[in-house]
Amino acid sequence: MKKIIIKKTKSPDQADYLQVLLDIKIQIGQSQIEALETINSSLNKRNWIIGQIIFEKQKLHKWGESFIENLAADIQKLYPGIEGFSRTNIFRMRSFFEAYKNPTAVGQLPNLPIYLLPWGHNAVILEKVDTLEKRIWYAFAAIEGGWSRSTLEIQIKTNLYDREGKAITNFQRVLPAHDSALTQQAFKDPYVFDFLSLDNDHLEHDLEQGLISQVQKTLLEMGKGFALVGRQYHIAMDDEDYYIDLLFYHTKLKCYIVVELKARKFSPKDIGQLNFYLSAVDDLVRDKNDNPTIGLLLCKTKNNFTAEYTLRNINRPIGIAEYQTEIIKKFPKDLKNSLPTIAELEAELEKTGFIEKNSKKIKKPKSRK
Repeated sequence: MKKIIIKKTKSPDQADYLQVLLDIKIQIGQSQIEALETINSSLNKRNWIIGQIIFEKQKLHKWGESFIENLAADIQKLYPGIEGFSRTNIFRMRSFFEAYKNPTAVGQLPNLPIYLLPWGHNAVILEKVDTLEKRIWYAFAAIEGGWSRSTLEIQIKTNLYDREGKAITNFQRVLPAHDSALTQQAFKDPYVFDFLSLDNDHLEHDLEQGLISQVQKTLLEMGKGFALVGRQYHIAMDDEDYYIDLLFYHTKLKCYIVVELKARKFSPKDIGQLNFYLSAVDDLVRDKNDNPTIGLLLCKTKNNFTAEYTLRNINRPIGIAEYQTEIIKKFPKDLKNSLPTIAELEAELEKTGFIEKNSKKIKKPKSRK
């Protein structure tokens, strides 16, 4: 009988095995993204062509809206159960073609960011953004940021297009040329924290507490790349304790960002405090591979000329911007004082006999066993 020799195989090293698993995971994820992009581009191409057919035939024959309504009904009969051919959606297809029908103005459709967006995202942009330039911008930003449809709606609602890169800064003067433009785009003015409801006389603590309690929304508004390191971040120096309102790290800029909150109008003296914090973080927190720390002062209001003038001779990178929240409307003092108290209401009801008259009508609840 022939002897069977079984060769022993070496078990893979744990680190090597994990690397293989990671490589396969990345490949699977990449293929899923490519498949999704293919689906999106196919749907957008189909909808653009349908929109072109409808637009051109309507123009040629001068057909009205009833043409689209009949078309929607007949398509649904031809393809029962298939979604995406409602009257509203077919109108969107025509608008989609109209918006991007001029290749010389926007480039070929397959080269535009809208081509890779889900159709639902394109529908939001079509309905809520009124210019071609802004539509292309939001489409590109949505792809770059990986925005969901609801996030895209929020960014359009808060007018991100007109806020991004608008903070008053000294970046162009104090940062290297290849960094200053990218850094400027990472800061806005104003920052819209409309998920917070604060009264007009709120304190800095109230603002800070609100931002931390809804940190996910805060990070979304701060922008891509912001990671929260801590609130009231402790710095010890010369036996003194200092506390930074909010400390972030920016993963794209590779630097710490100190955010100071001022629930009042900007004052030039605020920059001295912020400049001190930047020096402290650079010396005590920053790693040798990190870029210089950046400061951001968020204030309720500011005079732009004063802010620019204040930063003129500051050599550390600092930005100044306003913030907005939902303001709780208060009763005027005289109206509030004129309202009766609970005790006064009860006394008046008792005096008129209302409580006594209605007490017998109220059924006593059964006791629980």
